[in-house]
Amino acid sequence: MDERIAIAGSGAIACGLAAVATRAGDVRLLARSSESAARAGGTIARHAEKLGDAMGPGAVHVTTDAGDLADATVLVEAVAEDLAAKARVLGTLGRVAGPGALIATTTSSLSVGALGVSTGAPERFFGLHVFNPVPRMELVELAFGPQASPSTRERAVALCEALGKTPVVVPDTPGFVVNRLLFPYLFSAVALLHESGMSAADVDRCMTLGTGHPMGPLALLDFIGLDIAAAIGSEIGHPAPPALRTLVAEGALGRKSGRGFYDY
Repeated sequence: MDERIAIAGSGAIACGLAAVATRAGDVRLLARSSESAARAGGTIARHAEKLGDAMGPGAVHVTTDAGDLADATVLVEAVAEDLAAKARVLGTLGRVAGPGALIATTTSSLSVGALGVSTGAPERFFGLHVFNPVPRMELVELAFGPQASPSTRERAVALCEALGKTPVVVPDTPGFVVNRLLFPYLFSAVALLHESGMSAADVDRCMTLGTGHPMGPLALLDFIGLDIAAAIGSEIGHPAPPALRTLVAEGALGRKSGRGFYDY
């Protein structure tokens, strides 16, 4: 594959994707500040230690200058699941991208067609929904807006395959396939927790032992982040239950804050 990949973002998805993208060569990662750049560098180093030779021959170069992404052939936005934030970053990528470069978003629930307008090049835009942790999860949901060109579609599929992922083309609908099916289930577990008086651990134990799921629904919500889960629920038309919204209001966002349905 002859693509040079750049990623805008410094969170878990951005860093995981950057580590995986080294399979295709050197990668640029755009961080918002020197502090977030330092954190991203540490996260990517931890990925490198776990992946070993599987990380690939390339290196990740972290920068705070968007101009450093100008020679990339694929520029990926991987910031918070917020329409305004994503549109702002995508506008920047659209301005620095070369005339033949593809631009992508890692959104898990927002409209790919609507986000593509922010880039100024919707014909070269696509949704690249990778799953956390990116180095371990095989699936990529690929979504395209109505203006995406045949070449964009072909290159997007080839990119996923070069990164060792399995792409599935999904409709550009809120939540795509996985989140549209997953979040009603997760939220029903929250409702059951409070209706039944069971512990979070027992609800999760039923699902891991009874259905073979690798992680129970409440632990998975904590892993995703309760604020992110609430935002996704709103986008797919399935609002988060009151108990989850109460935790978010208290700042209990799951693993990243040290407390959610479990204490960490």
